Amino acid sequence: MARRVAVIGAGNAGLTCIKCCLDEGLEPVCFESSDDIGGLWRFKETPEAECASIYRSLVVNTSKEMMCFSDFPMPAHYPNYMPHTLLLQYFRLYAEHFNLLKHIQLQTKVLSVKQRDDFSSSGQWEVVTESRDGHKETQVFDGVLICSGHFSHPVTPLSAFPGIDTFPGKYIHSWEYKDPDPFRGQRVVVVGIGNSGVDIAVEISRVAEKTFLSTREGGWVVGRMAGSGLPLDIMVNRRFLAMLLRLPPRSLVNWAAERSYNKKYDHRLYALQPNYRILDRRPIINDDLPGRIIQGALQIKPNIQQFRGSSVVFDNGVVEEGIDAVVFCTGYKATFPYLSPSIYSGPEGGMSLYNKVFPLSLEHPTLAIIGLLNATGSLMPVAEMQARWATRVIAGLNHLPPLATMQKMIGKEMKAKIKRYGSVKKAALEVDYIPYMDSIAQEVGVRPNLLYLFLTDPGLGWRVLYGPCTPFQYRLRGPGRWTGARQAIFTQWERVVQPLKTRPIPEPNISGPSFWSLTGGAAVIFAIIVLQKSVPVFLQDRVASIASLMTYIESVLGWRNV
Repeated sequence: MARRVAVIGAGNAGLTCIKCCLDEGLEPVCFESSDDIGGLWRFKETPEAECASIYRSLVVNTSKEMMCFSDFPMPAHYPNYMPHTLLLQYFRLYAEHFNLLKHIQLQTKVLSVKQRDDFSSSGQWEVVTESRDGHKETQVFDGVLICSGHFSHPVTPLSAFPGIDTFPGKYIHSWEYKDPDPFRGQRVVVVGIGNSGVDIAVEISRVAEKTFLSTREGGWVVGRMAGSGLPLDIMVNRRFLAMLLRLPPRSLVNWAAERSYNKKYDHRLYALQPNYRILDRRPIINDDLPGRIIQGALQIKPNIQQFRGSSVVFDNGVVEEGIDAVVFCTGYKATFPYLSPSIYSGPEGGMSLYNKVFPLSLEHPTLAIIGLLNATGSLMPVAEMQARWATRVIAGLNHLPPLATMQKMIGKEMKAKIKRYGSVKKAALEVDYIPYMDSIAQEVGVRPNLLYLFLTDPGLGWRVLYGPCTPFQYRLRGPGRWTGARQAIFTQWERVVQPLKTRPIPEPNISGPSFWSLTGGAAVIFAIIVLQKSVPVFLQDRVASIASLMTYIESVLGWRNV
C-alpha cells in the first residue's frame, strides 16, 4: 500500500509536491483553504485572512525560462516577464498535463498537524482539517509537505513609529494593497524598499500628488533587462559565471558591478545608496523607479522618526506635512498556526531546517517545509528541487545524515551567512541559487555531470556550462529524468525571442563559429582571469557588471544567436 502524504497548499510549491509524490509512488492528498489553485499568484479583489495577497498589476521579476518547472517549459508565446494572470494559467496547464487536480481538496483548511503517539516507531502524523461546511476530519499520513508559503501573515511594526496613533489618515500593509486608485491626488508615504515597496511606490506615484518612499538602508535597484534587452536572470545565473566570479577578490567584483549600475544612474545621487555591497543582498528588481525619481513624482526618504498628526518627521529632520496615507511594506512573518513552533523554529527566530527543508527536531524526517527561503533566482525551480528530494526521503529512497552532522553543517553555513547578512533573521532564509540547487540535486542524484556531458554530448555540455542555468539541466540524468530535457535546453533561446519577434526584420548573414573557436575563446577568458593580470581593467572595461560580463563572454564565443 502506498504511503499517504499530506500536502498543505495548492500554490506552485504544492502543485509540484503532488507531482513529485506521484513520481515516487506516494499517494498525495492536497488541502487548499481557498476555492482554487494558485496560492500567492491567484489575485483576489479582497484579501482573505491567513492567505497570501497580491496587487492587480503584479508582474513576475524572474523570466519564464528560469522560473518554469523543470519538465514543463512555459509556452513559447508567453512574454519573458509575465503578469500574474499568465502565471496562474501556466499552473493550470501544469496541473492538467500531469493530472494533479484530482488529488486536491479545495476549501479545506488544515487546523492541526501533530505527531501520532507512536511517532517514534511509525513517523506518522495526525492531520485535522475542516471543510467549508464546518465538517472536521482527522486523517493519518506517513508524511507531510508544508507548502503554505511565508507571505500570509503581514508584519506592521507600529511600535517602531512613535506618534502613529495621532495620524488622522489611512494606513495599510502592502498585503491589503490592490491598486493605486484610492490614493489619487493624495500625499502618500510608502515604508520599505523591498520589491513590493518599490513596485507600489512607483505605481502610486503615477496618480498621487506626491509619493515618498521611506527606507532604513537603501538598496541596489536593477532592471529586468540586461545587455541587448535580454532578461537579466537568464544572463546572470550561469555556471561559468558562478565559477568565474570566485576567482577575483569579492570586493573587486562588487566594485565592478556597482560601477556599472551607477553608470546608468548614480545610486548615491538618487538617494538609494545602501550600506551594503551589491553582491551581499538580493537586488531590488524594478524598471521604473529612477524615472519616477528624476521626474520628481517620487522622493526617497530615510527612516521615519515619528508621526505628528498628519506630518511625518524623518531621521534627517526633514518634515513632510499633509500626509494623507501610509503603506507599510514591512514584510511577513513565517508562521504555521497548525504546527507546533518547536518543530521549525530556531535560535533568534531563525529556521532550524537542514538544507532549508527538514526540521532538526524530528526523530523521523517525515515532514518537510517547501519554499521557505529567498534565492538569488526563481523560487519555483527551488521549490520543485526541494520537493523532489523531500518525497524521496519520505519514500525511504534517500536518507539524511546523522543529527550531529546536520547541526554542524547548519552551524557552519549560518556563521558564513551572518557575516554576509549581519543577523540570524536576515541570513536564515537566504540562499545562492546555483550552489543551493546543485547541493539538493546532488542529494537526489540529478546534478549535471559536466565531464560526462562534454565527453558524450559536447554541444549540450557547452550549453549547460556557459548557457543559462535553466531548470531543465536537472532533468538530464538520475531519478525523474525527462527525455525532453535536452531539446528544452537547445530550444530555450527560441522561447526567449519568440514573443519579441512581432515584426519581420531581415536576419544578418553572419556565419557561426567553429568548435575550436569556442574552445579558444573560453581558454582566453580563463587565462586572463586565472593569471589575474590587468584584472581590474578587464572587469572595468569589459565586464563591469554581471550582465555585461555574460554578454562579453557570449560575444567572444560567438555562441548566442538571437
